[in-house]
Amino acid sequence: MPILTLPEHSLHYRIDGAGPGRPWLLFCNSLGTTLEMWDHQVEALGRYFRILRYDRRGHGLSTSPPRPFALSDLGEDVLKLLDSLGIERTHFCGLSIGGLVGQWLAINAPHRLDRIVLAATASRIGTAEGWQARRESVERDGLEPLRAATLERWFSPAFAAANGDLVAPVLDAFVKTSVAGYAGCCAALSDADFTQALTTIPHPLLAIAGESDPVCPPADLESLALGVRDGRSMALPGRHIVNIEAADAFNSAVLAFLRGCVGAASCIPDQPVGHPANN
Repeated sequence: MPILTLPEHSLHYRIDGAGPGRPWLLFCNSLGTTLEMWDHQVEALGRYFRILRYDRRGHGLSTSPPRPFALSDLGEDVLKLLDSLGIERTHFCGLSIGGLVGQWLAINAPHRLDRIVLAATASRIGTAEGWQARRESVERDGLEPLRAATLERWFSPAFAAANGDLVAPVLDAFVKTSVAGYAGCCAALSDADFTQALTTIPHPLLAIAGESDPVCPPADLESLALGVRDGRSMALPGRHIVNIEAADAFNSAVLAFLRGCVGAASCIPDQPVGHPANN
């Protein structure tokens, strides 16, 4: 189990997919999820990329500092992980708070990223008051009381009813998230706003919305795409966790977008390699 040990916490990560020589693709999770949320993407894209996933501080098998933290702390975690693995540049795909981490990286460390996919996110998600109320609720009562509302926000009723085997593990991971990690991320989200800085992002960017996402509706993703220098947006069936609910369409869109880097060192060969390797 690969672990990066940092002064105040540790990060659990995993490398899958193609071996050395293939371009890197980094996935960054949504709030209250683990790296397993990208299993369908690894299965589909692992023959083209060397894939790095990790559990955000206080999520999954990663530990959390006891204090609240800022979005910049989450971005610095990514840079420390990349440095520890000797990864100079990578494609990036992040969902929800993971998309905000991607925006921070694109603004503050643009030389570390190639193409960027931002899903079910926005330049600002929610309000400071809303995140403060969420933080206080979780610190008082834990995450179990939020399970039903989270299910409603994350997955459409028809998908949840027909795919309990996919939905249940995601919700189980949600309620098992550490209170310190979840509350710390609420504090980070309360202050995160990249609306004015979007114009500085130079990377090609694809913004993917869930058509019926109540958290970050398609208009938020359209604004992201219009706000950067080279952006495009699209909407797929589903709610907030669109990479699971519309997995096949999501994978096809990501692969097509990342194939667009004609002539760059991080481009994907037309033919995939054999069986993905797990590390």
